[in-house]
Amino acid sequence: MSSNATSDGRRRPGLLARGGRRRRGRAPGEPRYVAFLFLLPALLFYLVFTFLPLVHTVWLSFYEWDGITIGHWIGLANYRELLVDEEIRGSFVHSIKLIIYYSGVAVAIALLLILVLQRAKPRGLTVFRTLIFLPQTVAVVVVAQAFVWIYAPDGPLNQVLEPFGLDRQWLGDFGTALPALGFVGSWITFGLAFVLFLAGMQRIPQSLYDAARVDGASIWQEMRVVTLPQLRNELAVVLTLTTITALRSFDLIYNTTKGGPGGETRVPSVLVVLNAFSYGRVGMACAIAVVLTLIIFAVALLITRIGDRGEHA
Repeated sequence: MSSNATSDGRRRPGLLARGGRRRRGRAPGEPRYVAFLFLLPALLFYLVFTFLPLVHTVWLSFYEWDGITIGHWIGLANYRELLVDEEIRGSFVHSIKLIIYYSGVAVAIALLLILVLQRAKPRGLTVFRTLIFLPQTVAVVVVAQAFVWIYAPDGPLNQVLEPFGLDRQWLGDFGTALPALGFVGSWITFGLAFVLFLAGMQRIPQSLYDAARVDGASIWQEMRVVTLPQLRNELAVVLTLTTITALRSFDLIYNTTKGGPGGETRVPSVLVVLNAFSYGRVGMACAIAVVLTLIIFAVALLITRIGDRGEHA
């Protein structure tokens, strides 16, 4: 009886190929290349609408072009100007400051609220979670117009603060414009951080908290020893998403201050639009966009690597 047959004389499928040689490189069932056919539509969509425009943007960044006439090749001149131009460098500094509000403030408030909820365990948590997440579902343009009204000289915020002499030109003052928009960003991203942290909290065993309390751990020690290590993955995701949101913020700023007053709230994404459509400097706009893309990629990669290193430590 052949070694490739069972005791009842039936042949074992897939063990030997022609000539008695064992098959290699193909799994039983459907061929593996079928999986790539399912991925092909998404891959084509990515190539046509993401990768090719990115390559074209990099190519245009080496030109001096107004978007209408024939462009002229200038090599790295746009990037050299980008490094020495104070307005452009200042816009990147403004984005870094916004990260403090979009990521730092939002994450800190979300963690503090999660800590309180973990101790209190109130009723109606589903409704509360929905209300917290609500800003994520509202278009940023609508949020911007709402806060223009709130921050207006005769708006509700100044009406409350005026009796105490604390009323300000919130979006028109050099010292308050960027922080005011930063707190709007914190309000927007706080809901995302809270929901992700809350989902992570639900998979933390209660026994870890019970053991910490038996050892006499305070609420802050519980946060440091139990909560933060267990929420490492969620924290990495939140920091990545909120940092990217801060770096590429455009709609909030353009619909509130348009980069003013005096460029105090101008960020790279606003400069991209101004250079491309107002100043007729498409090449410079593309150069700023390329540098901003590289910074976003580097920051996201750094946060991911730090999160993975902490997980395997």
